[in-house]
Amino acid sequence: MKKISVIFILPDLETGGAERIVTTIANHLSRDRFEPKILLLRKSGGYLNFLKKDVEIIDINTERIRHSLKPILGEIYRRKPDIVFSGFGEVNAYLALFIKLFPRTKFIARETNVVTQHVTRREIKFFYNFYNNYQRIIAQSDDMKNDLINNFNIKKKKIVKINNPVDFDFINEKITESLKPESFKYNYKHVVAIGNLSARKGFDNLLKVFARLKSENILLHILGDGKDKEMLYQMRDVLDLKNVVFHGRQENPYQFLKYADLFILSSRYEGFPNVLLEAGACGTYSLANNCPGGINEIIQSTVNGEISNIENYEDFAKKITTILQNNYNRDAIKNSIKSRFSKDIILNQYEKVLLDLIK
Repeated sequence: MKKISVIFILPDLETGGAERIVTTIANHLSRDRFEPKILLLRKSGGYLNFLKKDVEIIDINTERIRHSLKPILGEIYRRKPDIVFSGFGEVNAYLALFIKLFPRTKFIARETNVVTQHVTRREIKFFYNFYNNYQRIIAQSDDMKNDLINNFNIKKKKIVKINNPVDFDFINEKITESLKPESFKYNYKHVVAIGNLSARKGFDNLLKVFARLKSENILLHILGDGKDKEMLYQMRDVLDLKNVVFHGRQENPYQFLKYADLFILSSRYEGFPNVLLEAGACGTYSLANNCPGGINEIIQSTVNGEISNIENYEDFAKKITTILQNNYNRDAIKNSIKSRFSKDIILNQYEKVLLDLIK
């Protein structure tokens, strides 16, 4: 039987959510049925080290997304794949306009966020007029699916909701080799938050919450880098937050999640937050801001976490102290995630979408 050739498209393989998901899918697709390749705008990023050797990398060596369209179309024309799977919002939008040039190739877009929350530039919104050109659109959450239907007139039959997978084998391997971070002081409770240092992730609100916890023996560890780094550092200094530590981007965030007493998701909006799944996979209880992006599909109240409004700073701070006074069943937390989002469950859903398209 001829294998189905699939080209996945990403800007790079930096350690972000979309990159992690596409790496997981490409690594674990059945090799009896599929031949996966990954087209990168630039061949860089930490996930290159985790990609299986039989996944070909196509490097078009382009810095800007808007300059990438011509070489992407050239590779599709030259290679004639059965399926093109675009896994990044801005590339998805541009590519939508040109799908009809390739009648023998099926196109899938995996949306990465609730679009009305995330896309602000008018010229990119314009391309969503052509989104129905895709044969399938993967929405990670009900919030994302409903947003596409209600605000962009995407045909309901084209959208398939597939949550993100968690690779427990990968995480367990990382946890096994992890030592407690040196910054985890004795006699303190340790709270971890992870994400790009940008407005979307809401770390400004989290710092305001921790301004109300100065007298508590609680340390906040923030992992990540981004354009708001200097602003957040200054905000920490102005608020005199000696209980907040910035660690930058970490190759192995799981060592922080493994030993954390609590994980906090402070985002203003999400797509379907991998880091919330990964915290649960490490057995760590979560407190998440009540924002769009599938949070209520992940959190099972008082089992693996809770949801609260972070902009009510006093109440959110009290929630943190209350949670830290309790002990939660780490195995129950892990099982809550594994039973719904393990990679085998989710990959079966992806394989079904790919096979149905070719039929």
